[in-house]
Amino acid sequence: MRQNRVLVLDTHRRPLMPCHPARARQLLKAGRASVFRRYPFTIILRERDGGDVQATQLKLAPGSKTTGVALVAEFQRGKTVVWAAEIQHRSDQIRQALLRRRMLRRGRRYRKTRYRKPRFDNRRRPEGWLPPSLMSRVHNIETWVTRLRRWAPITHLSMQLVSFDTQKLQYPEISGEEYQQGTLYGYEVREYLLEKWGRKCAYCGADNVLLEIDHVIPRSRGGSNRVSNLVLACHRCNQAKGSQLVEEFLAHDEARLHQIQAQLKLSLRDAAAMNATRWAVFRQLKDTGLPVEAGSGGRTKYNRFSQGYPKAKWIDAACVGESGQYVGLDTQMQVLTIVAKGHGKRQRCITDKYGFPRSHAPSSRSYMGFRTGDLVQAHIPRGKYTGTHVGRIVIRHRPSFQLNGFNVHPKYLKVLQRGDGYGYAME
Repeated sequence: MRQNRVLVLDTHRRPLMPCHPARARQLLKAGRASVFRRYPFTIILRERDGGDVQATQLKLAPGSKTTGVALVAEFQRGKTVVWAAEIQHRSDQIRQALLRRRMLRRGRRYRKTRYRKPRFDNRRRPEGWLPPSLMSRVHNIETWVTRLRRWAPITHLSMQLVSFDTQKLQYPEISGEEYQQGTLYGYEVREYLLEKWGRKCAYCGADNVLLEIDHVIPRSRGGSNRVSNLVLACHRCNQAKGSQLVEEFLAHDEARLHQIQAQLKLSLRDAAAMNATRWAVFRQLKDTGLPVEAGSGGRTKYNRFSQGYPKAKWIDAACVGESGQYVGLDTQMQVLTIVAKGHGKRQRCITDKYGFPRSHAPSSRSYMGFRTGDLVQAHIPRGKYTGTHVGRIVIRHRPSFQLNGFNVHPKYLKVLQRGDGYGYAME
C-alpha cells in the first residue's frame, strides 16, 4: 500500500516538493534533515536553501461530515496525487453542546432562578453569519488550507461546489414564480439518493452494482416523484418488486422493512448544511489570493467514473473540476485521517443536569508542561501497561493523566507534537 509523500521544508522553512518516504528516511538517517512535524509528517533540511518546485494544486471536496483533501503535483508524466487526507468535522458535537446549553438556560429562566429575561432574537447578526455548527466546517477547511500552504509549494486551489436543491427535492413539480433557480434536477435526485442509501440496494443491500431509482409506492398506485418516495434498488430487486407496495414485497423480512421506513424519513439537514457553507468556503479560498477553480459535483463524478476510481472523499477531491480529468493516483493509498477535536471549552462553572453549579474548572489549562490534546510517547517501565505507547493525553491537575484509556504519570511522557485541536490516524 503506497503511503503519502513526506512534506519537506528548506532551512528557512520554505516549502519544497514532497519526497518519497524512503528518501526521507535516508535524509534523517544521514543527519541531513530533522523531523519538523509528526502529523502530517514533515521534515526540515539542515543545509538546503530553496530549490526547484513543480506546480502543485490543493484540491478540496467539502462534505457535511467529511472533507476530502488532495495535493496534485504536475510532473512530466502527468498530474499525480502526492498527498491526501480526509478531515472529519465535529459539527454534530457542537450542535448537541449548544442544545444542552439552551436547555439549561431555559430551565433556569422557567424556574426564575436567573434574573435576566430571555432575549430571543433581538441581536443583529453580521452579514454572512452562520451557526457555530456550520462555521466549524468552514474554519476546519480554512485552517488546513493555511497550514498546507506553509508546508507544500501550492500554486492553485480547487474545490467542489455541490448544490443540493432541497426545494426541488421535496417538490419536484414546483415551477414558475414558485421556483426561480434552475438546477439539474435529475442529477440532484440521484446524487442525493446515492448519499442517503449508502450506494447500496435498499432491498437486498447489494453494492458495487448498477442501481436504479425505484418508487416505494408505485406510480400506478398513486405514488409521487417526491424524494421521500424514492429508493435505490438493483435491477433484480426492481423487477421483482414491480408494482407491489414495499410492505407487500418485504412481508417476509420485517427487519429490512422497518429499516427502509426509518431511512425514508431522514431529513435534508446535511444537504442544507452544504448549501449554507459552500460559498463561505469559496470566499475563504478567494481571500488567499491564489487562483481558485470551482467544479460541479457532476463533473467530479464524471471524472471519477471515466478513470475507474472508487468512491472516496479524497479521490473526489483529486477529481474536482476540469483539472481532475486526468489524474494519476493509487486507490490503495494510505491517507491521513484528520479528526477535529476542538481546543477545549471556555466553560469554567461545571453544572449538574439541573443547571446548578457543581464544580469549577481550574484557571490554568496546562499542568507540568502538558496540555490536553498533546501527542505524547509514554515509556512505562513496569506494571500492567509496560511498554511504549503513543497517543493524545487528557490532563488532570494532579500527576495522573489519561492516555489511550489508562492512567499514566507525566514523568513517563515525552511530547511528540503539541495539541493543535485535531487528532490523527492513518487509514
